[in-house]
Amino acid sequence: MAKEDYKGIWIFAEQQNGTLNPVTLELLAKAQELKVHNGETITAVLLGSKVAHLAAGLIAGGADQVIVAENENLASYSARPYQQALTQLAEKYKPSIIMYPATSLGRDFAPRMMISLKTGLTADAIDLGYDEDDVFYQTTPAYGGSILAHIVILECRPQMVTVRPKIFTPLEPDETRKGEVITETVTVDKEECYEVLSVEPKVVTGVPIDHASVLVAGGRGVKNEQELALLKELAELLGGQLAASRPLVDNGFLPHDAQIGQSGTAVKPDMIINVAISGSVQYQVGMQNSKCIVSINHNAASPIFDISHYGAVADFKAVLPAVIAEIKNRRA
Repeated sequence: MAKEDYKGIWIFAEQQNGTLNPVTLELLAKAQELKVHNGETITAVLLGSKVAHLAAGLIAGGADQVIVAENENLASYSARPYQQALTQLAEKYKPSIIMYPATSLGRDFAPRMMISLKTGLTADAIDLGYDEDDVFYQTTPAYGGSILAHIVILECRPQMVTVRPKIFTPLEPDETRKGEVITETVTVDKEECYEVLSVEPKVVTGVPIDHASVLVAGGRGVKNEQELALLKELAELLGGQLAASRPLVDNGFLPHDAQIGQSGTAVKPDMIINVAISGSVQYQVGMQNSKCIVSINHNAASPIFDISHYGAVADFKAVLPAVIAEIKNRRA
């Protein structure tokens, strides 16, 4: 079958326990931009059991169609049953593009689909678009984040990509949008290789950094616990959370849950204050869409200033105590 015969932009609508992952709506918003260029139908593919009620929200978020495939063996995510189901659907409808969230689930699932459909896959993309030759490209950090690579899948279809969360902005839900809900039956084997005995929510102290409205993030220039305490105090005064670039996590100052960047968590807070962070590409891709970026660094040439709304070329050990004192003074 010729690649020209593949049509449609598909979004794998990730859900767990009947709750849609918000990154799905981010991908639908980006799909709307791609549709302006290629004119193809946007389809959200919903796998699970008793999940049909999620279709309306997907249409309101930008889907033209929702394919719902329910089966009791899809009730909870397991790679092989999900792989069977989506492979059957993709072989029937032949989409030209399939987008997956770059979540732990998506990163497990998408490579398996690449094998099933004998196609290519770009991982952890931070942008998507069409070049001057009308070729769909995916942008992803490469060589440890030192460069941005533009990847194309020229011959194989569907073109597949996982996209990092918090990169694109969801559309405002439009409950008046009309769309088509297609119910499909899939043949899915029960997972026999293992059995899930129980599932318990992860215990998180405080607000996860990807849900925080204010973040104070420290970098390599923070050398000890006393300096880190300044950042923590500022975060608490602002009602925010403490976060870090990779060096602080590697040095054991903060857990991996607090790490921002390509190998950590992508965030999009109302405000982020970067303290002693130079701003490598792999860090920037995790926070560059923050609404307000404030940075403090003693080196005026630090890349973090290129994406900052406000910046101070200064020693944070002098700046933060003054800022903390001023906040306390105004609240007195």
